[in-house]
Amino acid sequence: MPLALLALAIGAFGLGTTEFIPTGLLPQIATDFQISIPTAGLLVTVYALGVVFGSPLMTALGTKMSRKRILLLLMALFVLGNLLSALAPNFGLMLAGRIVTSLAHGAYFGIGVVLATELVAPEKKANAIAITLTGLTVANVAGVPLGTYIGQAAGWRVTFTLVAALGVIALLALAKFVPAMPRPEGAHLRHEIAALRNPQVPLAMAITVLGFGGVFAAITYIAPMMTWVAGFSEGSLTWLLILLGIGMVIGNLASGRLADRALMPMLYVALGGLAVVLALFTFTAHNKILAAITIMLVGAFGFATVPPLNKRVLDQAHGAPTLASALNVGAFNLGNALSAWLGGLVISAGFGYTAPNWVGALMAAAALGLALWSTALERRGRRTAVTTDPGPAPSQLTTR
Repeated sequence: MPLALLALAIGAFGLGTTEFIPTGLLPQIATDFQISIPTAGLLVTVYALGVVFGSPLMTALGTKMSRKRILLLLMALFVLGNLLSALAPNFGLMLAGRIVTSLAHGAYFGIGVVLATELVAPEKKANAIAITLTGLTVANVAGVPLGTYIGQAAGWRVTFTLVAALGVIALLALAKFVPAMPRPEGAHLRHEIAALRNPQVPLAMAITVLGFGGVFAAITYIAPMMTWVAGFSEGSLTWLLILLGIGMVIGNLASGRLADRALMPMLYVALGGLAVVLALFTFTAHNKILAAITIMLVGAFGFATVPPLNKRVLDQAHGAPTLASALNVGAFNLGNALSAWLGGLVISAGFGYTAPNWVGALMAAAALGLALWSTALERRGRRTAVTTDPGPAPSQLTTR
């Protein structure tokens, strides 16, 4: 695997860290700006919305330049946004910094994933995607817990400054190791939009929304679930989240290798396993040991969906995959927001803090159903194409 994948992974690590780092620092940020915790929580909400709406915008701009140049520009935005957040004298400017950073997120992953597949042989594309996204999974193992610890010890502004410095390292790595590949021929916005007309592309994105959304139905409410249901202390949440992150890394890398051999079967296994594990989590959440094991399995099966989901979109949008890839990143974030909202609804309805697990299980099961339907439609289309093929003209037949 080329070193360019390592450079892409470093950038992914920074983006994964900055996306979730405010969750552990909300009390300190709220105190400094003299605002409520829910108001400080807008730092997470605004970032997610920025990813959803910024992905197509930045990707459209990126069609006018080489992929290396747009990646460097996006990482520069990442550095600028985190510095603005670190130095913000008021909450409004910090929100602005989060928006600037979020503009880089979706397009970086969308373009980075496409670039990663172009740097390797066809039979290694899913694995290349997994290696690139390893930075995102490792961020949940190391970046977010370490950033939270530093923020609590030295102040949240120090954390955001260090994340900006990480962006500088990623910028230098991209400049050094990513080859200066020319802009693909025919890479125009109208071609990228035309690729979305294939019904398999939006169908794949719907699978992303439901499948990966199922993960966040449980993860969003993991703190009250583990402390008030399983009986863990608040101090135990750090190592529980590390277990979750370890599961993410294992699932992502294993799936990347297996998806290159059998893409859709790997997706079926990941979605089916996720649905079962989330359903079981409703019961295992009442036992500390079983809960810890289940958390790791949620991370493993959850991120095992990521390489095949990304490659499915790229395969169906072949010829113009960049916009579709970026929109799929937005679909991941849309699924996160939807599942968190639905999980909150069932808790508010009085079904308890384990109820979001059932929401996630149903979402994953629905995603599996869509994946099976997608394959059936694809096979039907192939049979129809074969049936309607008139074959060679009589003049093309040879006779003895």
